[in-house]
Amino acid sequence: MSSPIWTPAALSSEARAYAGTGWRLVEAQHRVSTLKLVETLAEQALLEDILDQTKPAVPPECRHLDSLFSTPFRYGATYPNGSRFRRAGKTPGVYYAAERPETAAAEMVFYRFLFYAESPATPFPDDAAEYTAFSADLRTEQSIDLTVEPLARDLGHWTHPTDYMACQTLADMAREAGADLIRFRSVRDPGAGANLAVLTCRTFASREPAERQTWRIRVGAHGAQAIREHPALGLEFPRDAFTTDPRLANLNWKRGKAK
Repeated sequence: MSSPIWTPAALSSEARAYAGTGWRLVEAQHRVSTLKLVETLAEQALLEDILDQTKPAVPPECRHLDSLFSTPFRYGATYPNGSRFRRAGKTPGVYYAAERPETAAAEMVFYRFLFYAESPATPFPDDAAEYTAFSADLRTEQSIDLTVEPLARDLGHWTHPTDYMACQTLADMAREAGADLIRFRSVRDPGAGANLAVLTCRTFASREPAERQTWRIRVGAHGAQAIREHPALGLEFPRDAFTTDPRLANLNWKRGKAK
């Protein structure tokens, strides 16, 4: 199946306004980890500043944003592996999000499964891991929607589980066309929710997360469970939840637990 060809001019003609919410999950310990190294909150703030200075610079157009939003756009960092809409190497940043927190949770569970598939000797944890889901208000007049015609005709390319070449080429063309955001169907969400690839910091309509939720995800021999505290919700992901991805075919489910 040959890759679709979408020129910047063709994408410009399909551009449309977008206003919505993007959700991401991060480990709940993403700020607490440095606290155990210091004695006061002031010392933690100083340590965080020092650590931040060792990282690649945040682009000027992103510096007003919370670090949860701006981190994917840092200059100078070499992206080690390509993702769906970003090539490997020193390439422009992409902020990935989901329109619903449930879709973001499904994406996180998939990558936990992938971690264990690539680490066959790593035991499953005894307890559930805690995550923070946070939302970003997003708004642009220039978005590309891969879930509607005519772009949806190439859905097979946009949703391939492992081959990102067509998506990466499309992202290059979308940037040339001046697009700020790409909307696409989640490959991981059993409910086929929508994901978002934010290409520019000007897409963020607020500087900080608008809403936060607490999630707990437990991975074990029977699959995974994702539980949200409020509003209460439980999601079940059996072993075969992501069978379309060949990287999970040989995942070892018969392993011990962490001691």
